[in-house]
Amino acid sequence: MSVDKLKARLQPNRKKVMVSIRMPEDVVEELKRIAPLLGFSGYQPLMRAYVGQGLRADLERLDQETELSRLMESLRRQGVREEVLVTAVAEAKAEYRTD
Repeated sequence: MSVDKLKARLQPNRKKVMVSIRMPEDVVEELKRIAPLLGFSGYQPLMRAYVGQGLRADLERLDQETELSRLMESLRRQGVREEVLVTAVAEAKAEYRTD
């Protein structure tokens, strides 16, 4: 994520839009119970935090996959064999999962 986008996301007065979502009642009650224990003023800020964390994780993963695809295409154009690319990617993914 670019520095400018990150700075914009950290602004507390960002425009918000109303969203309606149906959730199981017991989940909402648990969110209400743990929100103050985690330092949140209520369950809605906690839910926003959870959504934001998941979103950032997915965006980072997708950005990495895009970069990996670009690298692989460049290596293919330079004549690196497909078997070598597949093996290297598999090793990198295995190493990433075990760390």
